[in-house]
Amino acid sequence: MHSAREYNFDGLVGPSHNYAGLSFGNVASFSNVKSASNPKQAALQGLAKMRALAARGFAQAVLPPQDRPNFRLLRSIGFGGSDAEVLARAYKESPVILACAYSASPMWTANAATVSPSADTHDGRVHFTAANLNNKLHRAFEHTQSARSLRAIFGNNEHFAVHDALPSTPAFGDEGAANHTRLGSAHGASSVELFVYGRVEFDPSAPSPKRYPARQTLEASQAVARLHGLDAKRTVYVQQNPDVIDQGVFHNDVIAVGNGNVLFYHEQAFADEELSLLQLGRALDGVGTGLQALRVDTGQVPIVDAVTSYLFNSQLLSKPDGKMALVIPQECCENKAVSRYLDGLVASGGPIDELIHFDLRQSMRNGGGPACLRLRVALSEAEANAMHQGVIMTEALYQRLVAWVEKHYRDRLEPSDLADPQLALEVQAALEELAVILNLPGLYEDRLERL
Repeated sequence: MHSAREYNFDGLVGPSHNYAGLSFGNVASFSNVKSASNPKQAALQGLAKMRALAARGFAQAVLPPQDRPNFRLLRSIGFGGSDAEVLARAYKESPVILACAYSASPMWTANAATVSPSADTHDGRVHFTAANLNNKLHRAFEHTQSARSLRAIFGNNEHFAVHDALPSTPAFGDEGAANHTRLGSAHGASSVELFVYGRVEFDPSAPSPKRYPARQTLEASQAVARLHGLDAKRTVYVQQNPDVIDQGVFHNDVIAVGNGNVLFYHEQAFADEELSLLQLGRALDGVGTGLQALRVDTGQVPIVDAVTSYLFNSQLLSKPDGKMALVIPQECCENKAVSRYLDGLVASGGPIDELIHFDLRQSMRNGGGPACLRLRVALSEAEANAMHQGVIMTEALYQRLVAWVEKHYRDRLEPSDLADPQLALEVQAALEELAVILNLPGLYEDRLERL
């Protein structure tokens, strides 16, 4: 075991943040379709969360947004001419596809990759596999830039290995860390990696949802574990309850969250709750710690309240005193059932003794809460020193990024604005300046190659 800290890499909301309702199966995203968004407010809300957690002593960093619109996508499906002509024709013929090309969904960095810390891997390096996100058009092209960004930040091959996304076929549907949890005694100790899948590609008899798609396959989870060189005895695969997927629980992190040896979950989270906990408990016994399961009953918090409040899409953070804080969206405080449950949870004397809440309404209305916004990366001191330092959240970086947002972001974005060529120019200018702020030259080379 070595000493390690968990860094939360939050996605910086991009200038094209909009409500296009592109994510079928994500109730919040679908219910706010075609309403006006506020990209400036969204970015500032995310930065305020990063700043506050960094000020509390939690290790905090930022992942940059991706270039938008995705002209490569638009041109590959037959929209030709100048950039302005491409936008005009796409808006006229298929505004939904244009919205896909403009999506700011990379802000939800829990979907950027799956991460295995060096204490768990065969070669003692931190492994990342970019998620292919092939279930949704607006996300299926993210993995190229996600891998580029991760390699720019974790470029030291002695300490890090960044794998390209799995083959982009239904058999290997992969949504990244949103369906992956790491449980153990400490961030630097050998731990159990829990993969939660929604369906099995090569077993038609396996249960699967009927209304909404299951985005993560067992085959994808197994492939990531192989790539990362995980020990089979410390790797657990469990199936998500297909019935809750059909109620809007599109990722496991909407119904369960883990940290340390604590699994905070809803009783309907898994297809077989008893077997899932048994497997996880046995694996944790093997690494010398017991499972502490915090079960939320349906009678306490119905699924509909869990989904609308994003109770489980919260960050569970270890504090220096050995207790844990739960980072929740403001919506949890406004839902009577959830608020009542959380009051009892904090007063119970259990591992979670503090609630930290943030206003993340711009993200929440698009279907992403605190846990969606961050990618967890446990790093030793040597690994932390080996990564790119320009993305670590400090007060100075926060101030620079706030000024950058104030300069470049619109405070209102309507669906019709996506046809405006000026918006594309604004985004490109903003990202060119951001690459300088973060000291990541060449981060957006893909756009330069296209031009």
